[in-house]
Amino acid sequence: MQSIGFFHRLIGAAVALAVIAGVAPAQAQDDAANYPNKPIRVIVPFAAGGGNDIFARLVGHKLSEILGQQLVIENRPAAGGRPAAEYVSNQPADGYTLFVGASGVMSIASAVFPKLAYHPTKSFIPLSMIANFPLILVSPVENPSKTVMELVAFAKANPDKANYGTTSPAFTISTELLKLKTGMPGVAIPLKSSNEMILCVMQQQCLLSISDGPPAIPQINAGKVRALAVTGAERSPQLPNVPSMAESGLPEVNTKLWSGFFAPAKTPPAIAAKLEAALRKAITDPGVSAKLREMAVTPGGTASADFRKMIDADIQSYVEVVKAANLKFE
Repeated sequence: MQSIGFFHRLIGAAVALAVIAGVAPAQAQDDAANYPNKPIRVIVPFAAGGGNDIFARLVGHKLSEILGQQLVIENRPAAGGRPAAEYVSNQPADGYTLFVGASGVMSIASAVFPKLAYHPTKSFIPLSMIANFPLILVSPVENPSKTVMELVAFAKANPDKANYGTTSPAFTISTELLKLKTGMPGVAIPLKSSNEMILCVMQQQCLLSISDGPPAIPQINAGKVRALAVTGAERSPQLPNVPSMAESGLPEVNTKLWSGFFAPAKTPPAIAAKLEAALRKAITDPGVSAKLREMAVTPGGTASADFRKMIDADIQSYVEVVKAANLKFE
């Protein structure tokens, strides 16, 4: 009798587990079908006015229309964005907290900080890339240098004035590569946003900054800072009169950055898929794409799987750059 009772209990437990297993997928499907039913937070790891903040607000406005819910942009600038990334990686994976991650805080940080508390493709789901873009070397209009090499010569002749603004390892690596390839001196001035980098140059407190396009382009066009080069081999369509680093004799200074949307790693696949589809639709919207191009960036809208592969390849390439340049970060 005891063995029969045990058998019955075993069957009961198996039935209960089967019911639970059936309920879980059904619940997940219901959650995805009802998603989103409340506002979504979007964490930007830099101050308002920088490139990633501008991207988040531009794409976020269209994403809000598509999803039918408000997106609340929350700026959390500190330590190159790493605390914000760690914060989001530990938030509930329910689709209601997203992260706008850039190369510096994601792939570059993974390459230069061995004790990083998160990983861009293990702690997060890369949903879609917003854009990729070269960087722009800018200097004060009051400085006599009209080319990169003239700026290098000026810095060597005036080492006490040789400093540069940076907000993250992305900008630091690009500038340190410039220094490495030219022998130019330069001391980093840590700042909170790309907008502050441009202001630093405008106010002649920085001899140069290698910045992303969104905060730089308006000030370049207004004649408030001078663009000397764009990183990489090709000129930017938005700055046709500005030579590339390759044209300036520095093909090794070829950093191209990106920005994209991420969700915590354990976000349900159905919700992640819904977000991916909505983001790709928002980013490739003709109006949004046109505004992105105006900021000297190439619109993304990549599939999640392709974005993930690109990031993993990025990390490996930056590991090689850091080793070759013997760069050290704390």
